[in-house]
Amino acid sequence: MAVITEVPSPFCGVGTDDLSIQVDGIALKVVAYGCAVNTPAFEQAIGDSNPRLAGKSVSLEVAVTQAATLLAQTKQPVIGGCATDVHGMRALLSLADRCGAVIDNMGFNAARNNFLALQDSGWMNTTLAEVKNRCDLLLVVGTDLEAIVPRFFERYLWNEAMFLDDSRQRQVIYLGKPPSGNASTSPNGQKAQVLACDDSALPEVVGVLRALVKGQPIRADKAGGIAVADLQSIADKLKAAKYGVVTWGAGALGINSHAELIVQTVSEMIKDINKGTRCSGLPLAGKEGDLTANQVCGWTTGYPARVRFSKGYPEYDPYLYDTHRMLANGEADALVWVNAFNVKAVPPESELPTIVIGRSGMTFAKEPDVFIPVGTPGIDHAGHAYRTDNVVAIRLLKLRESGLPSTGEVLSAIEAEVQGVQHAN
Repeated sequence: MAVITEVPSPFCGVGTDDLSIQVDGIALKVVAYGCAVNTPAFEQAIGDSNPRLAGKSVSLEVAVTQAATLLAQTKQPVIGGCATDVHGMRALLSLADRCGAVIDNMGFNAARNNFLALQDSGWMNTTLAEVKNRCDLLLVVGTDLEAIVPRFFERYLWNEAMFLDDSRQRQVIYLGKPPSGNASTSPNGQKAQVLACDDSALPEVVGVLRALVKGQPIRADKAGGIAVADLQSIADKLKAAKYGVVTWGAGALGINSHAELIVQTVSEMIKDINKGTRCSGLPLAGKEGDLTANQVCGWTTGYPARVRFSKGYPEYDPYLYDTHRMLANGEADALVWVNAFNVKAVPPESELPTIVIGRSGMTFAKEPDVFIPVGTPGIDHAGHAYRTDNVVAIRLLKLRESGLPSTGEVLSAIEAEVQGVQHAN
């Protein structure tokens, strides 16, 4: 039994790297600095570590050969999930290129709201280090920050800051969805200001807020149930702050049919504020490899992770290459599902040949044709994963000897077998 300190997490997205984890054989226990996101993810027990064909235990070699045989017979496979580390994602892209597959990260529909705004008009975003050291006003838009990243305030707001005399004086404002806990309350007892509204009213509210920032007159007393005078107060605070930060979670906004509009309005408002002072955005993501998938796909193909390779080169479409849409429309002839982080994130049910490369312990309503359990990056093998601000690839540690292969090793082995079958034919 040993305790490993300063453990980085691939699960929370904000670069938490101070966990203490007790390792007892293959059992893990978070003994310090855990949270509602990280603790259950690290402590998830290893399930059956043997590969299976239609529910029957086989060797890894047999499972790899069967997966390759299935893929070699396909014309348009889809590789979904894409929840892995940098090395695993590189191997996934190489296999997709070999098979002419579509790749689709499972969190892309939420991330798309950010990408479309970025591609259309750009944005001005910051890093976690800048938030920690400079932010004097934090505006949280439409997101329960504590539910998504429970330790955000502890790590990046209520800390010693290089460029603030007293970080306890930072202001926190929630717009739209109220916080679920008290983490946003400062160490001196100052609670966050909350201006709540229904999710459906958020586009109207942020539109009015941007107009007020620009000094445009509003001929109404309320917007989305919030007094315009209160929104004017937020606009004034944003323009008076030395370094304001506006943050949101694309996944939280994803329930709103106008989520892309919200992101774009907020991003344009940030540009408006920068005409008189400093303000930056901080989109929250990075859980279960979503940013890692888009980063690796981006530097490899020039596009985020919703790409098709069947023409011999990468084609990007944020709508057409959706796993669920393609399965529903009969546009795919096989499904490969990759998720090394979350045993509950199983593939959508399908009658197609299905191959799952997943975290050990996954269970299925219907057994896939091939299931290969793999180790989790940051637990069973070392690796790298990108955090929410996209500028740092966290170096993940190996904590135990589980004997499970990495996603990259399994996908590379499958690709080698596919190449052999293709050459033989």
